[in-house]
Amino acid sequence: MKIKTIVSLAMNPSIDKSANVERVIVERKLYCTLPASEPGGGGVNVSRAIKKLGGESKLLYPSGGLLGQLLNDLLEREKIEHQPIPITGMTRESLVIFEESTGLQYRFGMPGPVLLEEEWQRCLDELVSSEPKPDYIVASGSLPAGVPADFYARVARIGKEKGIKVIVDAPSANLNPALREGVYLIKPNIREFKELFNEEIKEEPQIKEKAREISKSGQSEIVVVSLGAAGIIAAFDGRVEHIVPPTVPVVSKVGAGDSMVAGIVLSLAKGRPAYEAIRFGVAAGTAAVMTPGTELCRREDTERLYKEMDSVSV
Repeated sequence: MKIKTIVSLAMNPSIDKSANVERVIVERKLYCTLPASEPGGGGVNVSRAIKKLGGESKLLYPSGGLLGQLLNDLLEREKIEHQPIPITGMTRESLVIFEESTGLQYRFGMPGPVLLEEEWQRCLDELVSSEPKPDYIVASGSLPAGVPADFYARVARIGKEKGIKVIVDAPSANLNPALREGVYLIKPNIREFKELFNEEIKEEPQIKEKAREISKSGQSEIVVVSLGAAGIIAAFDGRVEHIVPPTVPVVSKVGAGDSMVAGIVLSLAKGRPAYEAIRFGVAAGTAAVMTPGTELCRREDTERLYKEMDSVSV
């Protein structure tokens, strides 16, 4: 069976720099280990994780300044098909510091550049003209300043017009307009999911019912709500599942959500049914927390965990 094509869209990519330090002490000069720089940001990590899982995707992203050039070079080194959209601003940088004495991790995310209207509009134009036409668009991550809050809704509209399935993993302020337009799949974490509603949601039955409502309404055919170590709640095909991952040692949570999305969309592209694709995504997300720093899921860990997984159905 031919694997379907995937385009990842990263509107706020970054250079993720990570290093270790013995102890974080206020107002003292701290000497870190030699830093590692990796491509980062929602859609970027989705494409990188797809590659690590043995798949292929095309990455579309705005890129500017010296950090933008570094991002291009790092993606080239990882042999990820990528299409940078030149911008006048500077691609952002993020920092992850691991404190060796406590095992704590400190994450500092810098703001992205301000995009001009013609810059973010070109990203949409490139989606429209992308050849060959993708089967899936994964729109993932935050939006930089200058980009309208309904940007992902515009992506969803392109998907509907061209017969492309759109997957959105974004903050609730950007996810809500996309839901009103209608998408194929969303993957909010539990905080983002609760922010979608004007009512208090605490208990698991409430989460399941709200996820079911979104799926049945057609706003998103598949709803995957990440619960962290407790797994996910997924609504699809008229059912709701609580899928619990195996217990693993947690080294770093960076990139776990992106790895999950990558596992899901790659499985769907291979023709797996939704339930199996979601389970594989959970395995990929779980595999990601086993790796240090900003490293993503490893294929061998993901496939092993996938075989071990169990689920609880409503």
